Amino acid sequence: MFLQIHTLTSYPASLLNRDDANLAKRIPFGNAVRLRVSSQCLKRHWREDMTARLPDLPDGQRTRSFFTRTVLPKAIAAGVPEDKATALIEPLAKAVIEGGVKEGGDLNQPVLFGLREADYLAQMLVEASREEDPAKALAERLKSKEEKENIKAMRKAAGLTAALFGRMVTSDLLARVDAPVHVAHAFTVHAANTEMDYFTVVDDLNREDETGAAHANQTELGAGLFYGYVAIDVPLLVANLTGCEAKEWKSQDATTPRRVIEALITSITQQSPGAKKGSTAPYAWADLLLLEAGNTQPRTLANAFLDAVPWKDAKQDLRVMAMQRLADYLNRLDQMYGSPNGYRGLSTTLDPVPAKLPAPATVADNLRAALDAVWS
Repeated sequence: MFLQIHTLTSYPASLLNRDDANLAKRIPFGNAVRLRVSSQCLKRHWREDMTARLPDLPDGQRTRSFFTRTVLPKAIAAGVPEDKATALIEPLAKAVIEGGVKEGGDLNQPVLFGLREADYLAQMLVEASREEDPAKALAERLKSKEEKENIKAMRKAAGLTAALFGRMVTSDLLARVDAPVHVAHAFTVHAANTEMDYFTVVDDLNREDETGAAHANQTELGAGLFYGYVAIDVPLLVANLTGCEAKEWKSQDATTPRRVIEALITSITQQSPGAKKGSTAPYAWADLLLLEAGNTQPRTLANAFLDAVPWKDAKQDLRVMAMQRLADYLNRLDQMYGSPNGYRGLSTTLDPVPAKLPAPATVADNLRAALDAVWS
């Protein structure tokens, strides 16, 4: 069972996502180069928004200092003498993460850990510290088949972010978490169109003989209508959130998974990425949300814009033109493959709505109907 989310969101002058040269990210697609917002950028903003919306759901930390700055203080606070805890933290890190552990217990690269995992690992240090030889007791415990299974089972405790977007690790102990939420890079439906914004800074304490700006620079700004696409593997998401096997997802309580999906789609439609927020206020909500739910293999509708929508001398709202393109391509797919079984719902500010698309509904009603279809 998949839930697919298609959006059209228009941004005025902004710099949503920068590359290493401080320029707007781009991608060649079809017959034009487009502005782009990376999936990594989108997911970061969504997860920050979602953790605020769902404060009761434990999240994780993406850090190189998980063992030294999270597990170690927890163990000391639980009563482990500081010298013992410090001596045990590096062996613990090396046992859990194979390779890439520095002297002292920090990692070479950030890894996503759940806060409940921190509690479990801190308790291991507490129990090891009570033995005559704490280091030997900890090493033997971590080598045991039972403990390896325990830690692998904890992959479901990696937090909300990992449950949504997965976790990749190299350790045999710390199991990876597959991502049920698949996020495409958003791109403009038309050719990229940017300009360099030249700006200066005036020194308020300049004297009359000190002419000119105190600082001058430039930054790239662009405006565009972005197509966004997300696909959710619902059984895998439920499995990650509840700890069940994916095949058993229908038998689980749907309350938390529905709340998570509702929060995610709210973030997708309303949470804006953006560098230089203070000088561009790049805040926009989606003007179109198309939801599809069903068992059919997901497919993006990006090819509706393989031929860039012309924006020069356009005599129609660019957003309406893009919606028409989306509807035409969706109709051609349905004619070729047959209309997929399942739910298809639309929410939009745009008018007129092509006859090939569903009648518009509010986002709340559209989302509720989609989730009802998923769990029907």
